[in-house]
Amino acid sequence: MTIAAQSWGNPTDRAVVLVHGGGQTRHSWGGTAEALAQQGWFAVSYDQRGHGESDKADSRDYSTIRFAEDLVDVCVALAEQTNSQPVVVGASLGGLASLLAEGLLMPGCCSAIVLVDITPRMEKVGVDRIVQFMLDRAKTGFESLDDAADAIAAYQPHRPRPADSSGLAKNLRLDNDGRWRWHWDPDIFLGPLPIGTGSVTGQFVDATVALTVPTLLVRGRMSDLVSEETAQEFLVLRPDAKFVDVSGAGHMVAGDRNDLFTAAIVDFMDTLP
Repeated sequence: MTIAAQSWGNPTDRAVVLVHGGGQTRHSWGGTAEALAQQGWFAVSYDQRGHGESDKADSRDYSTIRFAEDLVDVCVALAEQTNSQPVVVGASLGGLASLLAEGLLMPGCCSAIVLVDITPRMEKVGVDRIVQFMLDRAKTGFESLDDAADAIAAYQPHRPRPADSSGLAKNLRLDNDGRWRWHWDPDIFLGPLPIGTGSVTGQFVDATVALTVPTLLVRGRMSDLVSEETAQEFLVLRPDAKFVDVSGAGHMVAGDRNDLFTAAIVDFMDTLP
């Protein structure tokens, strides 16, 4: 499987891997990667399997553990290149992959973890709202980028609708029928092995407890997926973890308040040995 990636900074510097959420692409981090490169990090953002320009899974397998296995492979490759384990910043699905990669599959594959609006237990109302939005136009698509921008604005009323919708071309693809569709494989949610397949009760809790690396949880204060309650549950499991609650942000923290999000990441990484 070929994974598409983009990098910023000196390839010999210590690496940080940015792992996007389900239905997003490597372009979802705003100015964070460039800011980290300016701080002396080699920042790498990649499209997860079935997303963006990365290959679809030949087996149609999008169970969460497969995303974690891909992340382990990326971490191993970067460790060989830089002679140190990378820091991993994972949003939503990327955060779940991070938990499984470090806490279950290969402890020590990363040197620190940042979980972006994701915890072992998620509020069902938030999960359902996200999935409903992503599947609503998955098959029919959008007439134009402006049509897609209107749908996003309705889903995220707290975020001002951009006057120029051309930037959405990175997250959508123009199909032969002239309609724009999300740039991810529908099998991720609708196939025989969608996200969540094979997850075992307590798996993410066990992975969280098993973590031994510095950990930061970044929550969007307006998030309906990670509530104050689920954030506190995580901090009980990981009393040594740091926590930042970003005002004016929902689940898409990096997109909603990229300035505050980036500052929180930089501050955390400045504390790492």
